[in-house]
Amino acid sequence: MMDDHKTLESKYIQQHLANERTYLAWVRTSIAIIGIGFLASSLHFNNISFASKTADTIAVLISIFSLVIGFVILFFATTHYFSVRKNINSQTFASASSLIKVSSGIIFFIFLLLGIYLISILF
Repeated sequence: MMDDHKTLESKYIQQHLANERTYLAWVRTSIAIIGIGFLASSLHFNNISFASKTADTIAVLISIFSLVIGFVILFFATTHYFSVRKNINSQTFASASSLIKVSSGIIFFIFLLLGIYLISILF
C-alpha cells in the first residue's frame, strides 16, 4: 500500500542526496572563504606592527572581498540547489560549469591578493 504513495522525489533519492551533499560542500566553501578574510585581517592587525599603508589596505580589501564573495557563493549555491532539485525531478539536469569557473576565478583572485599582501609585508 505504501508504494502507491511514492512521491516524485523518492524515485530519484540518490540524486537528491548527492545534490544536498554538493550544496553542503558549497556552504563549507563559502564559510572557508569568509574565514580567509577574517584570518587575513586578524593576523595583519593583531600581529604586524610595522606594515606599510599598502599592506593595511590590502588586508582590509581581502577581508571585505572575502566576506562579500562568501555570501555571494552561499546565495548562488542555494539557488543552484533548488534549480538542480527541480531539474532532477523533471529529468532535465545539466551540470553547472559556469558556477565552477566563476568560483575558481574568485578563489584564485583571493589567493593573488594574499600573495600581493605577503610581498608588501616582506619588502
